[in-house]
Amino acid sequence: MADVLVTGGAGFIGSHVAQHLSSAGHAVTVVDDLSGGFVDNVPQGCAFVNGSVSDHRFVDELFEEHDFHYVFHLAAYAAEGLSHFIRRFNYTNNVIGSINLINASVRSNIERFVFTSSIAVYGAAQLPMTESTVPQPEDPYGVAKYAVELDLRAAHEMFGLEYTIFRPHNVYGEHQNIGDKYRNVVGIFMNQLMQGQPLTIFGDGTQTRAFSHIDDVAPVIAGSIDVGASVGEVFNIGADHPYAVLELAHVVSHAFDAEPDINFLPARNEVLHAYASHEKLKQVFGDRPTVPLEIGIGRMADWARKAGPRATPEFEGVEVWENFPAGWESSVKRGHGDRASG
Repeated sequence: MADVLVTGGAGFIGSHVAQHLSSAGHAVTVVDDLSGGFVDNVPQGCAFVNGSVSDHRFVDELFEEHDFHYVFHLAAYAAEGLSHFIRRFNYTNNVIGSINLINASVRSNIERFVFTSSIAVYGAAQLPMTESTVPQPEDPYGVAKYAVELDLRAAHEMFGLEYTIFRPHNVYGEHQNIGDKYRNVVGIFMNQLMQGQPLTIFGDGTQTRAFSHIDDVAPVIAGSIDVGASVGEVFNIGADHPYAVLELAHVVSHAFDAEPDINFLPARNEVLHAYASHEKLKQVFGDRPTVPLEIGIGRMADWARKAGPRATPEFEGVEVWENFPAGWESSVKRGHGDRASG
């Protein structure tokens, strides 16, 4: 078995990937700065290092101290809508942090770099989104993810760095940071329900997403280093069936034995419909069963009840206030402070 680095491993998807890798017998080192993750999420048996991938000195020292064979890069601040207003923060964390890891991986002759991108790279593409679609990202988060994809391709051509890229979408499940009101609508709804607050929906709720349970995603990502046909490839990964956000609100409310009380806010600038084809993934990894929405929401609701609601931290790093979405101002401090992300 191999020494493996998982960035963002105290966060949501990262902690589940780390768990699958550890269960497979790998020696896993988790790196996270805890800006969006929690130490309690780090799986038992995994070594934990607190630090930010945006700090190149920290990354270089980490690679000097360990003999990593594989890198799973899941650290990111994945708030598509907010990324318009935190451009410097977005690119520092999601691009520069990734480049620091790629540089260190090249110098260390890493066997495979596994990167979690996003279907945000597609923008308002023809549906269903396929890997052959030319990306046209419409928000800085999608731009950042696509930039890293392109850099991995260039690093392979120049240095021979092997990589696999996954584009997950709208993943939900246990360990999600339900206190973050800028991303992960399932967690937002659950946190609001547990605090007796109305569910907030931007627009009329007809926008659609294919909400994907973590068990549809994490095992495949973790197992990709054992699948030779995944080298140098890009895969969409997640659920097949799209649901309207308004329909999701009803499913989540019923999981908490409640009727939805919805506060409709002005629509924000976002892709209206987004779901992807997974035929390529099935060809390489096999046709795996997926978790139906109601069952997955029920599992997450059981976990959320035990974990309890989380307070929404005040975000201090907004850089542009023009056209800032209504409903977010109450948890944002006007200023120019920056936060770093694992």
